[in-house]
Amino acid sequence: MTAPLRRRLARRLLPACTLLAACACAPAAEDGWHLRVLGGLGGVDQYAHEVRFWTQELPRLSQGRFRASITPFDRAGVPGQKMLDLVSMGVVPLGTVLLSQVAGEWPELALPDMAGLSGDMASLRRAVQAFRPAMEAMLHERFRSRLLAVYVYPAQVVFCKQPMKRLADLQGRRVRVSGYSQGDFVRALGAQPVFTEFAAIMSTMEAGGIECAITGAMSGNALGLHRITGTLFTQPLNWGLALFIVNEDAWTAFPPALQELLQSQVPQLEARVWAEAERDTQAGVVCNTGGSACEPARRGRMVAAVPDEADERLRQSILATAVLPGWMRRCGSACVDLWNQALAPLTGLRAGGRP
Repeated sequence: MTAPLRRRLARRLLPACTLLAACACAPAAEDGWHLRVLGGLGGVDQYAHEVRFWTQELPRLSQGRFRASITPFDRAGVPGQKMLDLVSMGVVPLGTVLLSQVAGEWPELALPDMAGLSGDMASLRRAVQAFRPAMEAMLHERFRSRLLAVYVYPAQVVFCKQPMKRLADLQGRRVRVSGYSQGDFVRALGAQPVFTEFAAIMSTMEAGGIECAITGAMSGNALGLHRITGTLFTQPLNWGLALFIVNEDAWTAFPPALQELLQSQVPQLEARVWAEAERDTQAGVVCNTGGSACEPARRGRMVAAVPDEADERLRQSILATAVLPGWMRRCGSACVDLWNQALAPLTGLRAGGRP
């Protein structure tokens, strides 16, 4: 990003980030370094792992030399769509980027988060592993940022007020989506996508703006969706990836000992977040359907609808005929090349009509 472009972005973003500019730095202090981190979505289990790492494990591992405070970006008044710009400018030295929120402006970066791409966590892991070098290069070249971790949220499944047994039953319904590819997926089913922030799902559904919502099974439970919906369709439509990145200038200023500690320990935090997402995918179904393993306050009375082979074939068909072509139209040749190099070998689908 050029200096003139950074200045223009700074002027455009100033109303939203003046407070951050004053307090989100990572300065050296008399008793060591204090890092200020913008983490992922507050109120979900994955964020609890972030809090524990930065506020407890980092000081312990460094014998108190390095400390940190963390705030979820969605409770800090920070526009998630501008997180890449804020980190690039150094306004936010360490921040979490939800790929669904930046896919509109930077679709090539969010290719592994495409709806319909990964029907299970094993395939998601393969997609992220294959695409990770490309993400690292893009972040370095375009955003003066370094990728420290790729986080994942639980499988994005469907909560509905009215009964449904099959994926095709979404036809004609208003469905909450969090990104463009989910929107393409829902339209291909004959449903109406309604873009809704996570924190607004409950109020929008209670007001009648949506009839169904795509979100994590446990995340939706935490919001209270189990109290106002009746069916949980458990097929993963996608997962919700997030990147944890650091501004390159901030990184260069860190002491070598801090760099080494983060390089060795943040991958372990990443692994714990992935393990939590996998557990929550199953635990969310248990809680929403009233399983005794869940605490009473979180037990719902929902009916779990389990996908069959026809639903899986439909997911793959929608990916090939609607989601992938729609993504390529928005992104162009950059995404075509990246997809064909990194992800086509995993899926057997080539983009751009190339042989």
